Amino acid sequence: MTIRIPLVVQLCIGLVLILAAGALAPNWLTFLFVIALAKGLAACGVVVLLRGGLLSFGQGLFYCAGAYGAGLAMTWGHITDALVLVLIGGCSAIVIAVVIAPLMACYRKIFFATLTLAVSMLAYGALTKTDALGGSDGLNLVAPTLLGFQPKGDDQTVYATLAVAGVFAVGLGALLRSHFNSVRGFLALGLRDNEIRIEYLGASARRVVFDSFVIAAMLAGIGGAINALVLRHIDPELSLWTTSGEFVVVAILAGYASVTAVFAASLIVELLRSNATQYFPNEWQMALGIFLLGIILFLPDGLGSILVNRRSKKAQPR
Repeated sequence: MTIRIPLVVQLCIGLVLILAAGALAPNWLTFLFVIALAKGLAACGVVVLLRGGLLSFGQGLFYCAGAYGAGLAMTWGHITDALVLVLIGGCSAIVIAVVIAPLMACYRKIFFATLTLAVSMLAYGALTKTDALGGSDGLNLVAPTLLGFQPKGDDQTVYATLAVAGVFAVGLGALLRSHFNSVRGFLALGLRDNEIRIEYLGASARRVVFDSFVIAAMLAGIGGAINALVLRHIDPELSLWTTSGEFVVVAILAGYASVTAVFAASLIVELLRSNATQYFPNEWQMALGIFLLGIILFLPDGLGSILVNRRSKKAQPR
């Protein structure tokens, strides 16, 4: 007999676990949790595109847009509330995505990947040359507030940012799962298999790509804003191709079968990077490569396939 837990209860349990882990963990580990959630949101955007057969090497553009949107709202607009800043970061990424999405919707496969990379690098070059935005050094930010409360010290600031990141990660993760199970989500899967059939069904393939692209941008923008708040610094490196490559690695590790697996993969990568750089400062990329190779060989569908297989076994009649 299978017991179904309501979605609201699942969300509350997930948020409580995140907050409890942050309260019990040392400050440096809580900091890694926040970074993992921020990058996990951006990687979820890559997963949204991968479900439609699209690979983006420009997700860093929207990650950077969210960070700069939140950072400039804090610096120029004197807005300090973390929730408002994260929403501003997500909206900043959406505005940019809506502008360039019609162009991106015309391309597929390697052309889509290289075009997203090109746009991201254009943004990187422009930011490094703009002195008003700090140039290549970027801008430092002050500690954010949360619902009028000013955290004292770095420990409380990091934990408050974890609470904000947890709320957005849990909430958006639930919405993303609902999207995957919706008609628009299944159309994306159909786009990956056969685009012509999508048109025969009366849907627009370009519209599906447009929607997926904007959703991916929003997720990355929110993640970038969270990253800016916890680091208290923004710089053009967030738009560099290496940042986008990290999101692709996390998406490959997780697969596109489970949203939870994306955040788990992001946390694994951050922990691996932290420990590898401490014990193998010059070879941590090799450690990550070996781990990624093992996942590809033994779990070609990603970490999410483990969760999906468990659910299917539980659903089988006995």
